Amino acid sequence: MTGIPLTEDLSSGAAVTVVGIDAAGRPAYPGLAEALATAGLVVGAARHLAAVPVPPGCPTVTLGPLTPALDRLRAAVAADEHAVVLASGDPGFFGIVRRLRAAGLPLRVLPAVSSVAAAFARAGLPWDGAAVVTAHGRDPRPALNACRALPAVAVLTAPGAGAAELGAGLVGWSRRLVVAEHLGTADERVTWTTPEDAAGRPWADPHVLLSLAPTAGEPDAGAGVGPMRADNQPAAAPAGGWALPESAYAHRDSMITKAEVRALAVARLRPRLGRLVWDVGAGSGSVGIECALLGAAVIAVERDPAAPVRANAARHGVDVRLVTGHAPEALRGLPDPDAVFVGGGGTDVLAAVAARRPDRVVVTLAALDRVAPAVHLLRAAGYAVEGSQLAAARLADLPGGSLRLAATNPVVVLTGERR
Repeated sequence: MTGIPLTEDLSSGAAVTVVGIDAAGRPAYPGLAEALATAGLVVGAARHLAAVPVPPGCPTVTLGPLTPALDRLRAAVAADEHAVVLASGDPGFFGIVRRLRAAGLPLRVLPAVSSVAAAFARAGLPWDGAAVVTAHGRDPRPALNACRALPAVAVLTAPGAGAAELGAGLVGWSRRLVVAEHLGTADERVTWTTPEDAAGRPWADPHVLLSLAPTAGEPDAGAGVGPMRADNQPAAAPAGGWALPESAYAHRDSMITKAEVRALAVARLRPRLGRLVWDVGAGSGSVGIECALLGAAVIAVERDPAAPVRANAARHGVDVRLVTGHAPEALRGLPDPDAVFVGGGGTDVLAAVAARRPDRVVVTLAALDRVAPAVHLLRAAGYAVEGSQLAAARLADLPGGSLRLAATNPVVVLTGERR
């Protein structure tokens, strides 16, 4: 059998002690002195090694590439020598503990306060319902879309993927930002700002970004965080489910994607935290709202300013950005989507959507004469297309307690997947 052992004895000197050091260079635990006293090797960044009393003569490894440090740590454990690794904040939180554990090293972790916890503390805010994501060393778009989708998000930033870049991507969303620079040092600065302002100014590295949806009725100032989900799952599947009945939404003249069709459309869109979905021809907004319930960031495009998209989104506790206007013109300038639902409009709208090259396009059509042109257009744009017709029949009561099946209008659902 392989995997994590059922029991590990970490009391021996061969265990690697990972010690968190806060942003000001202060170790969190008095136990550090004891760990250093028995250390045969100390590993850490240059600033961390300079911040602690490494015993005279104790070998050190200054972190740069991790592989040489891992080789030295493995050798220390094999020789039954105690090693100490110094790291920033809570090293088990987007930190070095994951890499050390993957290398098979036995660990004892003494954490300090994480930079995210410190940022919320400096802002005087609770964060038990916040999501934490990282833009460090990876595509920043999933982190940006998490900020677009959820009411409270902390982002671990990186040069080129920091407050300026994320702020620029949040223009158009109702957000307040907190930028916490150089936490714990003499240069610490915590700034409340707007996406527009954040995008137009430089920020010092390292910094943590908090993205916050304002609470209704609050002044545009620094206090408060937007509403949290009561089930304590900021980006999990909705407790109330999805493919909800039409009665769960306000709609006009039955202009709503029926539950049976919506179930397939949402499944094909594959919404989740980190993705951006467009709902074009949103109507009631039911498709986009259910994508938002599953964690996606959503832009609803609807030509009717009286459409109840905002009211429905508020009813279901999600943040959907509404763009009022006629497609395809209204699509210009919107951030590129990962998936698009086209519930209204002609081939010009579909062509404009395909030109933006989302990974997936889902189209619903009631008129059969529109199916072939839509299929040919998507294929010509480089999409593999599949489709099906859904014809549901729902139970309905008859006098005397009998039942019948009442047919709903058949709808063709097309799914284009980019090749």
